[in-house]
Amino acid sequence: MNPLFDYQLLETRRQFFGDSGLRLGGLALALLGAKGVGSKVRAAAAPERVHPPLPGLPHFAPKAKNLIYLHMNGAPSQLDLWDYKPGLQAQFDKDLPDSVRMGQRITTMTSGQSRLPVAPSMFKFSQAGNCGRWISELLPYTSGIVDDIALVKTVHTNAINHDPACTFVMTGSEVAGKASLGSWLAYGLGSENNDLPAFVVLTPTWSSKSAAQALFTRMWSSGFLPGRYNGVALRSIGDPVLFIQNPPGVSGTDRRVMLDALNQLNERSFQEFGDPEIQTRIAQYEMAFRMQSSVPELVDFGKESAATVALYGDDVKKPGTYAASALLARRMVERGVRCVQILHRGWDQHGSLPSEIKAQCKDIDQATAALITDLKQRGLLNDTLVVWGGEFGRTVYSQGTLKRDDYGRDHHPKNFCMWMAGGGIKGGISYGETDDFSYNPVENPVHINDLNATLLHCLGIDHNRFTYKFQGLDQRLTGVEPSSVVKELLA
Repeated sequence: MNPLFDYQLLETRRQFFGDSGLRLGGLALALLGAKGVGSKVRAAAAPERVHPPLPGLPHFAPKAKNLIYLHMNGAPSQLDLWDYKPGLQAQFDKDLPDSVRMGQRITTMTSGQSRLPVAPSMFKFSQAGNCGRWISELLPYTSGIVDDIALVKTVHTNAINHDPACTFVMTGSEVAGKASLGSWLAYGLGSENNDLPAFVVLTPTWSSKSAAQALFTRMWSSGFLPGRYNGVALRSIGDPVLFIQNPPGVSGTDRRVMLDALNQLNERSFQEFGDPEIQTRIAQYEMAFRMQSSVPELVDFGKESAATVALYGDDVKKPGTYAASALLARRMVERGVRCVQILHRGWDQHGSLPSEIKAQCKDIDQATAALITDLKQRGLLNDTLVVWGGEFGRTVYSQGTLKRDDYGRDHHPKNFCMWMAGGGIKGGISYGETDDFSYNPVENPVHINDLNATLLHCLGIDHNRFTYKFQGLDQRLTGVEPSSVVKELLA
């Protein structure tokens, strides 16, 4: 049986005219272009981009060209890092008032507790920067960059458990199968680097001893978008990409000849069947070949100055650490990679929070501050948007045994803290306010899709116009419900 014939038999009238019309229109346009006197000159003058942007994008002049997304997987406690609540000391071990909880759902991990005792943070807070930002003693290096960041204290999400919450924060939906943020950017804006992927994912090691949440590829998947826009995850241990080196006896020239022959076979299959994923396969093979030379140079920190290495701390010398990933992220945006996503695990602290969060903050504090400082020193921060946050927050009440110096916290989707810095963002500000228990927003709540709309705006994209037709819907990163750019965060 002929699959192409079967496909044509199953095709609806709408699909036939939509597909054929586009192809015939494209053919006509190509013929018209071929008649132009200067067409060959133009083709010779501009090298073809491996990751071209969509026509018409960006929608308007962007403030940022690149994105570095620092995701603290597992949900860091806003109460112990950013949302200073000194009045809670007087509430130690008292029951969370019903007037504060207001019947909101809680997870099964604490719904069976006889009490919900209030657990004030055991960590000291102090004011930092010209803006006077209150910040935990756990983030001494980050306190040095508070004038560069915009802290949002009232982010909220729809999901109360990790997997749907992580899926939601990265795709705008709790339902698996949607396109991730980085894939949207790779699809819409492309990349200026022809030898590296447009969207790269890093999964560094972590220090917490508690069980870490699993990372699912849907967080960097292209979903319904063509597969070529998937994020490329570099390994934290060993070679960053498997088989990056040619096997013994195989030269780069041999590999090129083999790849050209394979591409010809794939092109023949594409002409016969018209499957767009064949084009994805061709593009991925070609990118893999380019990465054989670009990736070893990318991960070689030998030319970084001693001052830069010292800025990121001793961990930067250990492959696979968060510090090494942060420096790698700077090197990638420096080379024109559109989106870099760092997923740091180990933040799910249901018990022994004080000791576990100390270890996690030690992993990320110096390197995060170094990343902002390094980008700023090189003139890259104006063109790079940096986002830091988790998938939800933590409860003010303790899960399990409560002590002055030991407690745990359950999931809390109603409000948590995230921050943004760099291109298009007003530094040194705080937006939104929570109640005395960091349990409910009382001023300027920000839905995660509002934050994503703001992020896209900084990159020159109108989130309402950035759509992809799938299953009869104009899919958007910000979902189908109304979302708004938080203009108060913009420079």
